[in-house]
Amino acid sequence: MELDLADLASVRSFTEAFAQRHEGPDVLINNAGVMALPHRHTADGFEMQFGTNHLGHFALTGRLLPGLMGRPEPRVVTVSSVAHKQGRINLDDLQGEQRYRRRAAYTQSKLANLMFALELARRAGAAGLALRSVAAHPGYAATNLLFVGPRMEGSKAGEKLMAVASQIAQSAERGALPSLYAATVPVLPSGSYVGPDGPMEIWGFPRLVGTSARARDRETARRLWEVSEELTGVPYDFAALAAAR
Repeated sequence: MELDLADLASVRSFTEAFAQRHEGPDVLINNAGVMALPHRHTADGFEMQFGTNHLGHFALTGRLLPGLMGRPEPRVVTVSSVAHKQGRINLDDLQGEQRYRRRAAYTQSKLANLMFALELARRAGAAGLALRSVAAHPGYAATNLLFVGPRMEGSKAGEKLMAVASQIAQSAERGALPSLYAATVPVLPSGSYVGPDGPMEIWGFPRLVGTSARARDRETARRLWEVSEELTGVPYDFAALAAAR
């Protein structure tokens, strides 16, 4: 089915069509991503990295949540990055309109992914819902994600640099293992974070990993959640979901 996370209308039409065809997803893996792009905007006018990586997934999860909660063991996996450790949530300039730095915009979006996963776990738990919200990151994997930014900029030098850097990356298949682990391990607690077990979490097999202190900032997570509901127009009604059980 067609889905464009950079277009809230596409998110809405996808979820409506999905609800007509299926009872609900058993597992949702929020995996779409763009990285270190020149300054671009989504169809709704959001900065492309924040809009795609975070807001698109926030809206998708919210719209799929009622169907998801009808499944036996509902689970949401949100893919972050080891780069979240460099990220900061700039609530005064989330869209990079005052100052845009492509790498900072990326790390902010990946921190937002992790904060969303942890806040979703807290809010669902407080409502008594059986939803399991976990996060994962792939380490450093050789995928096309590395090359999109330089290609959009028309930088041959940037593409060559990424080609060299990709030689030390693990395969895309190995990079997918943390997400698969997060989606399938039965005893994984809600609020967990999974990444590779190798040096600096760049390579390896899945294990539980730690987060930055900023990722655990509950006040910022609360404010980010409220802003995300406002920007996407997708409210999360946990009381209604609990009452529908």
